[in-house]
Amino acid sequence: MAQFASKAPDSHTGTSLWRSDILPTLALGLPLAGAQLAQMAINTTDVLMIGRLGAEELAASVLAFNFYMLTWFFGMGVLQAVIPLAARARGQRKPRDLRRAVRMGFWISVLFCIPVWGVLFFTESILLALGQEPDLAATAGLYMRYLQWTMLPALLIMAVRGFLTVMERTQVVLWATIAGALVNAILDYLLIFGEFGFPRLELVGAGIASVFSASTTCLFLILYAIRHPKLRRYNILGRIWRSDWPAFFQIVRLGTPIGLTIIAEGALFTASSIMIGWLGTLPLAGHGIALQIASVTFMVPVGFSVAAMTRVSLAAGRGDHVAVGRAGWTALAVTMVCMGSFAVLFWTLPETLVGFYLDLDDPQARDVMAYGTSFLLVAAIFQLADGGQIIGVNNLRGLGDTTIPLFYALFGYWVVGISLSLGLGFAAGWGGVGVWTGLAGGLASVALLANLRFARRQKLGLVRA
Repeated sequence: MAQFASKAPDSHTGTSLWRSDILPTLALGLPLAGAQLAQMAINTTDVLMIGRLGAEELAASVLAFNFYMLTWFFGMGVLQAVIPLAARARGQRKPRDLRRAVRMGFWISVLFCIPVWGVLFFTESILLALGQEPDLAATAGLYMRYLQWTMLPALLIMAVRGFLTVMERTQVVLWATIAGALVNAILDYLLIFGEFGFPRLELVGAGIASVFSASTTCLFLILYAIRHPKLRRYNILGRIWRSDWPAFFQIVRLGTPIGLTIIAEGALFTASSIMIGWLGTLPLAGHGIALQIASVTFMVPVGFSVAAMTRVSLAAGRGDHVAVGRAGWTALAVTMVCMGSFAVLFWTLPETLVGFYLDLDDPQARDVMAYGTSFLLVAAIFQLADGGQIIGVNNLRGLGDTTIPLFYALFGYWVVGISLSLGLGFAAGWGGVGVWTGLAGGLASVALLANLRFARRQKLGLVRA
C-alpha cells in the first residue's frame, strides 16, 4: 500500500510547513500549466495553417471549432469530477473506489459522445438556421464531419489525465501533450497542403490531423497508465465492460455543475466581445489581442487550480483538515505571486506585448495598439481576480462542493460582471475599458465568494469537524 498512500506533509510548523506545501503544488501544477499551453499551441497551429488557405476557410473553421468547443467544455467539466473522487479515494486508501471513478470516467466519455456526435453531424443545418451564409455553413459542416471524431479521444484523455494527476504523474501529461502538438503540426502541414506526396485535403486534412493527434496522445497516456510498474496494479481498465452506476452518477452529479460553470464563464467572454464589437472594429481587434495575451497567462492558475483540487481532495480523504487548508491556501498564494508578476509585466510592457500581434506598418496598427494597451492595463487587475476565482472554486470542488460554486459563478459573471460592463462601458462612457473593468469586477466577486466559503468549510460542514 506504500505507493497507494498519498504523501502526507511533514509535521513541522511555520515557514517550513508552508514550504512543504509549495513544492508539491509547483510539482503538480507547473506541468499541467505547460500541458494547457501545449494544447493552446495545437489550436494556434490549426488557425495559422488553415489561415493560409484563405479567409473563407479560416472563417468556416472558426465557426465549426467554436461550436465543437461548446460541447467539449461541458464534457471536460463533467470529467473533472474524476479528480476529486479519485484523489479522495487515494487519501482514504481505497484503490477500488479510485479505479471505479476512473473507469466510469471512461464510460461517461463514450456515452457523452454518442448524442454529441449526432448534433455535430448536422453542423451545416444548424449554422444555416442561425443565419450563416450557405457556402460558409457548408464548408464548416465539412470540417466538422472530421473534427467531431476528436471528441472521444479528447475526453478519454481527460479521464486518464485525472488518474495520472491524482497519482502525481503530471510530467508525463506535459510531454504527451507536447508530442501531440508536434504530431498535429506535422500532419497539418502534410495533409492541408499536400506536401511530400500526401494528398491536398485542406480543411479535411486539418480535421484528420486533429483526430490522429488526439488519438495518439490518448493511446500513449492509457498505455502509460496500465503498463507503468507503479501504476499498472491499479488496473484502471479492469472489467471495463462492467457498469458501476453509483460511481457513474456520482461523477455526473459532481461534474455537471462544473461543466455548466465553464460554459457560463466562456459565455461571459463571448458577451464581452459582442459588447466591444458595438464600439467598432478597431476596439474589437484590440480586445482580441488583449484577451489572447491574458488567456496565455491564465494557463498558469489553471494548472495550479487542478493541483489545488487534487491536494485538497487527498487531504480530505486522509481526514487531515489542517492539510486541507494548507493545500488550498498555498495554491492561492502561489497563484497570486505568479499573477502579480504577470500584472507587473502588463503594466510595464503593454505596447511590447500587444505589438507582437500587429504589423506596425499597417496604418491602423497604432489605433489597435492604443486600444489593446489600455485593455491590457486593466487586465493586470483582471489577472489577479481570475486567478483568485479559479483557485477558490477548485478548492471547493476538491471538497466535493460543486453546486454552490456554480451559483456563485452565475451571479458573479452574469449579474455583477455583465451589469458592470454595461454600466461602465456604455452608461458611464468608459468604452472598452469599462467592459474590461466589469469583467474584472465579476471575476473578483466570484473569487471573494468562493474563498470565503472555503475559509468557512468546517462551519458549513464541507469537511468533517
